Parts: sequence; C-alpha cells; structure tokens
Amino acid sequence: MSSDDESTNDDIITEEMLWERIPEVQGAERAETFYELSARIYARGQYDEALALAETARDIYSELGAGAPLEGLAQAYSAIGYNLNQLHRIEEAANAMTKAVELLREHKSPMALELACTLGEWLYSSKEYRKAIDCIEDCVQEHLVDGNDMGAANDFYLIGCARRDLGEHNEAIVAFNEARTLYKKLKEVIHVARCDQKIAYSLVALGDAEGAEIAAQRALDVFQTAHDHRRETFALFELGKARILSGNVDGGLATLRRVLRTVAESEDKDFEFILEVEEEIAKTLRASGDAIGASEIERRIETVREIIEEK
Repeated sequence: MSSDDESTNDDIITEEMLWERIPEVQGAERAETFYELSARIYARGQYDEALALAETARDIYSELGAGAPLEGLAQAYSAIGYNLNQLHRIEEAANAMTKAVELLREHKSPMALELACTLGEWLYSSKEYRKAIDCIEDCVQEHLVDGNDMGAANDFYLIGCARRDLGEHNEAIVAFNEARTLYKKLKEVIHVARCDQKIAYSLVALGDAEGAEIAAQRALDVFQTAHDHRRETFALFELGKARILSGNVDGGLATLRRVLRTVAESEDKDFEFILEVEEEIAKTLRASGDAIGASEIERRIETVREIIEEK
C-alpha cells in the first residue's frame, strides 16, 4: 500500500468513530462532531434524531459566546432548518435558516446567498409572501452583481409568484417579465413559457383579455411543442379564462371543458385544480344566465370540497 493510500484511509472517519470522539473533545470541536453526526443521520432520513444532534451542536456553540466560530454556529442553525423543513415544521425551519443567513452575512460567507435563496423558498411555501419577497429581493441583487443570470431569473420568478399570491398583479407581471428576459437569454424555453402562463393569469385578474390571450397562447405553443401535457393543461386554463373575458364565452367554455376532461381523466387527480376549473365554468354559466347548470356544478363542488377540507 502506498503512503497516499494510507493517508486516504486515515481521512475516512466513520459514524462510529464520531460517536467515540464525543467524550474526548470539548468546545468547538465537540460541537463540530455533533454537527457531523447530524449530517450523517440526516442523509439516512432520520430527521428527528438529526435535529436533536444539530440542536446540541448549536447549544455548544452558543455556550462558547464570543469565542464561537460564526460559520460553525451558522451551519448548526442551517442543519436545524433543513431537518425542521423535512419534518414539515416550516415556520420553525424558516426561523432557524434566518439566523443562519444573518450569521453568514455577518461573516461575509459566500454560503449566505445559497441559504438565503432556500429561505426565500421556504417562506413562500409557508405563505409568508411578504417576507419571501424581502428575502429574495436581496438575493436577486447579489445574483445580478455576480453575473448569475439563472439565479437572478429564478429569484424574479419567485418574487412574481409571491406578488401574484398577494394580489399585486401589476408588480407580479413586472417580476415575471424580468425573469422571462433572463430565461430567454439563457434559451430556457420551458421557463420562458412558465413566465408567460403566470403573466396570463395576472392579466386575466387585471381584466386585460387581449394581453392574457396572447401570453397564454405563447405558453401553450411551447408546452404543446415540448409535449409537456401537465403544463399544457394549465396554459389552456388561462387561455379559456382569457377567451371568456374577451366575450368569446362559447370558445372559453369549450376550452375549460377540455381542461376538465384532461385533468379528470388523469390517474393522479388534482382535486384542487379540478375544483378551480369547475368553479370557473359555474361562474361563467351563471353570468350567462344558466343558473340551473351553475347550481348543479356548485353542488358537486361543495360535496367534494367538504371531503378534501375536512380536518
């Protein structure tokens, strides 16, 4: 065996060796050992145990006070965040990741940006849309300065989604257009179409039927060409709404019913989306004077919603 092989073997630290090291070390080295164990156990999917180990690492670092290595403490907080996220404790995960990002920014660590982007996604997932926007707006500026167009495009897209969910449709369209420009520059065809579909949604909400129909058709063209049937269905939904808004009620209803047939025939039924389409059809029928047809659909919607929303 060569000396290089011996060195390689010496560098391999097993999980058992980490457990054996704990009684022998103190301070930052002890905290780092708990962090390493947490990472190993996280990789196995044992998130409760990994969380407890990461929390122990954090506590040891915290006890060190001013002498604690900031990056180590930040890593412990990020590990806590990742485990809490896997345990679906999203709000707590976001709080832990916020502390990690703050510490890393203080240390001017390049890891801060990556974790901040993750934090923004978690805040969005937990419907903390305003906080998500504040977080991601910082990220987009850093990505633009670094020349990371893909990172900036993803940031703008997430900002657009948060703005849309807040009902801030003009601002959402601005963000989606920024993302679209960058995605187009990068030849990210599907991502460009995703932006077009979201723009169509907001234009419908703003009452711009013509603009919505153009954007929805652009998205549909891409998804059909790519044979991306799932996204094609969402684009068709926006196209149907835009047609109804423009006064083409029959054409719009035909499009919505096509969407409904497609999603209803899917093996994995997305009942939330099915109900959204059904509600749009019922609303259109009622506005067109077909109260009986609308009532029939609304009754069915109520039956299904009662089942899926029951605690």
